[in-house]
Amino acid sequence: MKPDYDLYFKDAIETVKREGRYREFADILRQAGQFPCAKNYKTGQEVVVWCSNDYLGMGQNPDVIEACVATTKATGVGSGGTRNISGNSHSIMALEKELSNLHHKEASLVFTSGYVANDTTLTTLGHIMPDMVYLSDELNHASMIHGMRNSRRERLVYRHNDMTHLEELLASLPLNSPKVIACEAIYSMEGDISKLKDICDLADKYNAMTYLDEVHAVGMYGPTGAGIAEQLGVMHRISLIQGTLAKAFGVIGGYISGSATLIDAIRSYAPGFIFTTSLPPALAEAARISIQTVKSTPELRAKLHERVATLKSKLRSTNISFIDEPSHIMPVLVGNAVLCKEISKILLDEFSIYVQAINYPTVPKGAERLRITPTPLHTDQMMDDLVSALKDIFTRQCLSHAA
Repeated sequence: MKPDYDLYFKDAIETVKREGRYREFADILRQAGQFPCAKNYKTGQEVVVWCSNDYLGMGQNPDVIEACVATTKATGVGSGGTRNISGNSHSIMALEKELSNLHHKEASLVFTSGYVANDTTLTTLGHIMPDMVYLSDELNHASMIHGMRNSRRERLVYRHNDMTHLEELLASLPLNSPKVIACEAIYSMEGDISKLKDICDLADKYNAMTYLDEVHAVGMYGPTGAGIAEQLGVMHRISLIQGTLAKAFGVIGGYISGSATLIDAIRSYAPGFIFTTSLPPALAEAARISIQTVKSTPELRAKLHERVATLKSKLRSTNISFIDEPSHIMPVLVGNAVLCKEISKILLDEFSIYVQAINYPTVPKGAERLRITPTPLHTDQMMDDLVSALKDIFTRQCLSHAA
């Protein structure tokens, strides 16, 4: 009997729907110069976006837009191929130089996304070092986990930010065996910050490399926006830094920065780099201009952190439960997939506030939340409207406000 292939897919979708985590995309139209306001294409109404990873609004920056437009007119739309064939461009090489300068590293390599950068690099490190062991924080991003698994190397998972457990695992390995400690600077669903100084000390003690994902920190932390490692004064102690161009820099793409030899090895062996069409010159140039702008504008970071502190204060005054960590990420806990989706829908439909529900597999079941990310462009009135709407909905849904 011929298999009913469609049935497999229907059953899979029904399972997600029964669990209340079926995801629906809102039809939101970004409008240049209006961020964080956007248009609900379905209703035509203006909405305020509170869940964007364009953390500094650089995707709407006039200089970044102009760089993208001018380069598109000069070079065309696409890149024409992989870097190894016809897809290399002066714009990408200039961008990699800018990234190396930002992180004070010898070399950098640009990928099509942060996910690809993590997955490909961690996979390739394992292939280059056949006896290597990964030591991975339990809350690392899926792209990091997939990369380590794809490497087919041993992976020891330490409890989140638990340095005692990390040291126990390190001590169980031969001192001179190759090992890589992999962690994130800021954990995007919790908003907490990694203990980088302690991790670097342990790496030195046990002869380990360090791999740091700065995706949710680059652009926003440190004197020049190089991230948490720069802010804590340990950037020179990190073996390999991974970051994104798609969040605080407002464009798209991912990258790694490290020693010239390390970067050259990844460039030479990584399938996710070798066999992927490169970023178009226009996007590379837009990213380079964005990095330069962010690097030279510390007041933009100062404004972001002031806005974060202001919204946290307003939320505390109503006792709405949220994870209060020292980063810009503010998760409001709900703990139920169906209810979290419903709250998100009410916010959009009744209050013109756009905050998507975060559910499994992004967070564990029972840990569903609304992930709020203020930007320098959110006003006090927008904050008051958000807090008032949340208070109204939480009361209506009979949710506890206790922190």
